[in-house]
Amino acid sequence: MVIHSYMTFLTSVGTNVSGFKISDAPQEFIDTHFELKIFVKVEHKNRGKLYLAVLNIELMKMNRLFAFLFIMLAVLSCKEDDNGGILEAAPPRELAEVAVENDAEIIAFLETHFYNYEEFEAPPANFDFKIKVDTLEGDNANKTPLIDQVISSNVTVSSFEFGLDGEEEVQHTFYYLIAREGVGESPTIADSTFVRYRGSLLDGSVFDASDFNPVWFDLARIQTPLQGFRGFSEGMVNFKSGDEVTVNDDGTVLVENYGVGMMIFPSGLGGFNNIQATIPAYSPLIFTIDMFSMIQSDHDNDGIPSILEDDDLDGLIFNDNTDMDALANYFDADDDNDDIDTIDEIELDADGNFVGFRDTDGDGTPDHLDNDN
Repeated sequence: MVIHSYMTFLTSVGTNVSGFKISDAPQEFIDTHFELKIFVKVEHKNRGKLYLAVLNIELMKMNRLFAFLFIMLAVLSCKEDDNGGILEAAPPRELAEVAVENDAEIIAFLETHFYNYEEFEAPPANFDFKIKVDTLEGDNANKTPLIDQVISSNVTVSSFEFGLDGEEEVQHTFYYLIAREGVGESPTIADSTFVRYRGSLLDGSVFDASDFNPVWFDLARIQTPLQGFRGFSEGMVNFKSGDEVTVNDDGTVLVENYGVGMMIFPSGLGGFNNIQATIPAYSPLIFTIDMFSMIQSDHDNDGIPSILEDDDLDGLIFNDNTDMDALANYFDADDDNDDIDTIDEIELDADGNFVGFRDTDGDGTPDHLDNDN
């Protein structure tokens, strides 16, 4: 279960973890599941950047691989798993060089492959609404290629996110396909999603899947550099959830009219030069997704939806840390360290829902980020 290892914060394979589990509030998961919190402070140019990398480690149950982390200058930790896989980092390459190379690989894949779009257009009896990808050859040579059906989107990635030398900012392109539009809402990169998924490489090798039992993923946490799945978070915002989730007596769930899609992203939005047991360094990744449900996250229960704590609007919420303490703003119940809880410095309605920010002294800085207001 590779993605459970990486995307649920490098949990060891073989534990009883089955993905990110939450009921109503993601904070409950933090309180009960996170045994280790690692805070890595990175100085880039003259900006203080605090990266929160929360690793979920079930130490007493670990019987396979564990874990690496690196920040700046490729500081490594590697370990061998039961199957002989090694967690390490390849020698770093230029971000721009790899981005061009990956995009060419992805485009070549899209030009030579198709998916079962005809079944989605006219679903046969008992169709499972699963995306199936195949090569454009033989009887399938005249099918419509993926390159004509995907949508592209661009994300700027900075070299400091991977601890690389220099101050490079490189545009990365990811591609997504909506095979079936859901009827519900789309998440933001800061929300939690309830999904079935399958992750594979361009050669079709599957590195992990949850084909039957959906799991929760906190998109905010898996976008951090130490998790290496920013592309998953970016891609998920394009899919819509389904109808209300029904939980059956046997623990299985039933959802109708959920979104079905696929995303493909370069290694700059993935693990980049990290070599995982089943994911080589610099590998583009493919995910097929069944988007069941989502929850708007407020990780620190301060009344502000986590997506609104991306104060610099760069699409990354883990690097916003007003008071430069041990917690990024979306994890900090007192963002400016003025001993006044953030929830007491914002506007809420009668039901406790966020309405807006206050700026008592009119200096352009919201009260919850202004320790001298």
